[in-house]
Amino acid sequence: MDSPVNNILKQLISFDKSLVQPVYVQVAQQIINAIQRGYVSKGNKLPGTRTLSNLLTIHRNTAVAIYDELASQGWVDIVANKGTFVLEPEQTTAKITATGKSVNQAYSYPSEAGFPFQESFHLASTVQETTATFVMNDGKPDLRLHPTHQFSRWYSAAMKRKSLVHHWNRSTATTTSNFKAQLCNYLNATRGFHIHPNHIMSTRSTEMSLYIVSQLLIKQNDVVLVGQLSYYASNTIFQEAGAIIKTIPVDEHGLDVDYIKKHFIKNSIRCVYVCAHRHYPTTETLNAERRLQLLQLAKSYGFAIIEDDYDYDFQFEGSAMLPMATADADGMVIYLGKMGQSLFTSFQSGFVVAPENLISEANNYLSLLDEQGDLIQQQMLAELISEGEIYRLVKKNNLIYKQRCNYLCEQLEHYFEDIVAFKKPSGGLAIWLQFRKTISLVRFAEEAEKINLFLPKTILYQDKSTCAIRLGYGHLNEEELETVVIKLKRAYDSVASLQ
Repeated sequence: MDSPVNNILKQLISFDKSLVQPVYVQVAQQIINAIQRGYVSKGNKLPGTRTLSNLLTIHRNTAVAIYDELASQGWVDIVANKGTFVLEPEQTTAKITATGKSVNQAYSYPSEAGFPFQESFHLASTVQETTATFVMNDGKPDLRLHPTHQFSRWYSAAMKRKSLVHHWNRSTATTTSNFKAQLCNYLNATRGFHIHPNHIMSTRSTEMSLYIVSQLLIKQNDVVLVGQLSYYASNTIFQEAGAIIKTIPVDEHGLDVDYIKKHFIKNSIRCVYVCAHRHYPTTETLNAERRLQLLQLAKSYGFAIIEDDYDYDFQFEGSAMLPMATADADGMVIYLGKMGQSLFTSFQSGFVVAPENLISEANNYLSLLDEQGDLIQQQMLAELISEGEIYRLVKKNNLIYKQRCNYLCEQLEHYFEDIVAFKKPSGGLAIWLQFRKTISLVRFAEEAEKINLFLPKTILYQDKSTCAIRLGYGHLNEEELETVVIKLKRAYDSVASLQ
């Protein structure tokens, strides 16, 4: 007859050999859980390795490894010629055992909550999985261009700063003052601002910045105006804040400001979201005349302008247009940007430039979400700004991205001469590719994936008047770009032959 311990182990233990985690670790963790719950008590003798191997249908060496793992963590004592005995460590928390459930059910964590909660349709993930070798995006930098060895040196140097430890437990306002000062200097020098640290808030990302700003600005059923084609993530944030989103036409000169005058009245708009430098997704730039019109209209109508300048650093031809916020004398513009896009993704950060009173309130929200921030990141970025490394990295990488942009345009002209229309952008890491003949973009993406090229749904734009792709190219070298264009042409030919 099996002992009580053997019966417990039979009910409790299960494992999956297909998992990356070794079987002996899976089983050891479940035995530890049984000890913690009180199902196996201190002093209990566990079955011998032969018995355990037969009990679980595993190799005896695996059973030996299970007990060795338990012994190394102090859960059992293996006594030669006597057996393996439970040594329950001193408990720091009370044991909780489930009632009305069998042992194996109590061990399994529930898959569904036993209480109601608010589900959000807007926050459904847009992430898609694929096994394709080539994966397109909406315009991301190439991580391979990032200076790995230099990065390691910068990171190590930042961690060794004595001031970092000194500031670790201080308030955010104190610890970020040096970084904010350097960031202000950088923005004043590169984007024409005249700001000081009280005008700026640093966050983990542009999306985090926009979330905090939307919490300050938007109440239920407030009207937010966006481009007719616009950034899906920003729309999601506005909708979750309770906004009613209304769309404005976008042409080759950017957002149609006259449309706002004709279709809306004063005090009916809460804010206008605009990507002033390169509209997302079409890459069209809001021209100087419309910028001034929008600023004047904001003051007259009483709405805020959220200016998202997500790719200001990536300018290849001519000079980048200065942000609208630099010409705002009435405090109507909230400027969002990114810092460190020439570094690894985890060391990029977002920032908000706005009037002092709004930044003060925004910092209150930030303290709830991310009170201390990443001090190592801030220390390193502050040093890279002061030493001019950020500027040098941006200039160096932009030469490479410009070459890739030119090469992609050449390949598109060669393979898609009469099939697509596009305009080579003056900057940014994506091209707006419009099909002259309407095709099913869903089917197009399916055909592309069959030949090892993945087109996520977030870069496909199709309605009655639009059949286009926001094709990011920054993450691919010239050889990869040529391969991708050839695969796109094959996918197009497959779809066109079926229509």
